[in-house]
Amino acid sequence: MTLTPAPTADTPFQHPAQWLARHAQVQPEAIALVCGDTRLSYAALHQQAGQVAAALQRDGAWPQQTVALCAVASAEYIVAFLGALRAGLAVAPLAPGATPQQLAAMVADAGARHVFVDEAMATLLGPLLPPGLKQVRLSRLHAWWAGAPAQPAVVAVQPDWAFNIIYSSGTTGTPKGIVQPHGMRWSHIQRGAAAGYGPGNTTLVATPLYSNTTLVVVWPTLAWGGTLVLMPKFDARGYLQLAQAHRATHTMLVPVQYQRLMDHAEFDRFNLGSFRFKACTSAPFTPELKARVLARWPGELVEYYGMTEGGGTCILHAQQHPHKLHTVGQPAPGHDMRLIDEAGVQLPPGATGEVVGRSPAMMSGYANQPELSAQAEWHDAQGLRFIRTGDVGRFDEDGFLVLMDRRKDMVISGGFNVYPSDLEAVLRQHPQVADAAVVGVPSAAWGETPVAYVVARDHTDATALRDWVNAQIGKTQRLHDLVLLPELPRSAIGKVLKRELRLQWEQRQTAG
Repeated sequence: MTLTPAPTADTPFQHPAQWLARHAQVQPEAIALVCGDTRLSYAALHQQAGQVAAALQRDGAWPQQTVALCAVASAEYIVAFLGALRAGLAVAPLAPGATPQQLAAMVADAGARHVFVDEAMATLLGPLLPPGLKQVRLSRLHAWWAGAPAQPAVVAVQPDWAFNIIYSSGTTGTPKGIVQPHGMRWSHIQRGAAAGYGPGNTTLVATPLYSNTTLVVVWPTLAWGGTLVLMPKFDARGYLQLAQAHRATHTMLVPVQYQRLMDHAEFDRFNLGSFRFKACTSAPFTPELKARVLARWPGELVEYYGMTEGGGTCILHAQQHPHKLHTVGQPAPGHDMRLIDEAGVQLPPGATGEVVGRSPAMMSGYANQPELSAQAEWHDAQGLRFIRTGDVGRFDEDGFLVLMDRRKDMVISGGFNVYPSDLEAVLRQHPQVADAAVVGVPSAAWGETPVAYVVARDHTDATALRDWVNAQIGKTQRLHDLVLLPELPRSAIGKVLKRELRLQWEQRQTAG
């Protein structure tokens, strides 16, 4: 077998079977994957992924079909994912936290012929799957692939083939299957050259494997020959213990995880000096929290702003630009990001509008939803395709993007635009506010009006806090109400579910 050359930032497209085979030959005993007591070398990972690919081919799967994965993080999860990719199949990684009915609908929408599950999901999801669909328990992979050929047939995977289909409801509640092609994933891997991935790096992953947030560091780690350490369920102290024990060099966390780590009483007792690269994405990362991480945690801190759908990405190298922590950085090299108004007209520099982006990392579209795919796109005067983010922002004089809010979350009160993020920033200045979210609710007088939901550190009077905030802001921004909650509803990767807060408000009004 011809040895695939080591990737560089300029290497032409390679698919997972190629780079995994290379590491299995060049560094067969190097540890590729750690999860609990399980440790897999590159030779073992390559061999087991090949067994999965061969068994899928034996079962009649052929290139460009789909398999689904629904399980908590494990070594077997990665083996099954890589095996499906090696056979030329797309993978739909599904969130175990969804209801069984939702999961069954996603499996059907993806057109999956096989579903890989853990024991818990086998019990919940199994009864809802159609008779012709093959369910494979990850705990029984070896038994399932027994009798299959030792080596799978070689598949010439193409850059435009689907790599994965990620079902993302975002904060809207409507699942959409985001089809990411191999070429898009390869662009993520190429970007890893600047992040220091390679033999000797250890990436600690503590976010779910069905999330693009996680996969954008999983594949560069393995493609460049590093070690991936999986933490199936995050807790602050457990994360710190793993980071110290494995001498972690890289990680990707969401803001709420950084917050919990910074707040942990024992944080400074752990030796985190091995870290070279810490990344953050998926939810608003406050400048105050960025500053705390910079001050207390060694290694570079990088914030990525972008979408699972792809398009444009902004990157903030926080240590290099400590005066820009209120931004999400500048467009990545080769990424074209612009602002448009409500009518889709491109805006001049300095204006505020919806962010759209174009790059080598762009989704093919939403699975089986051509109308939604078209709505997610914007084309410039030359006909170039951009992805709409739904975020409102502006570029400052240095080309750094300042985000205002999600367009759908913006409150239009009495004809004025009110940005919830502005009000949330004021709320967080109060010493008793641990967390806050602002949503727009219907108003007979103003059309919409802002309401705040707050997690307080100690006993706090909601009315007094609302009055304090309203004294700090303009008349058109004033809060109609402030509600105290023990915690804000969040998705598995830390996004505040504002639709649930709006629903809570509606229910309170209905209840009288």
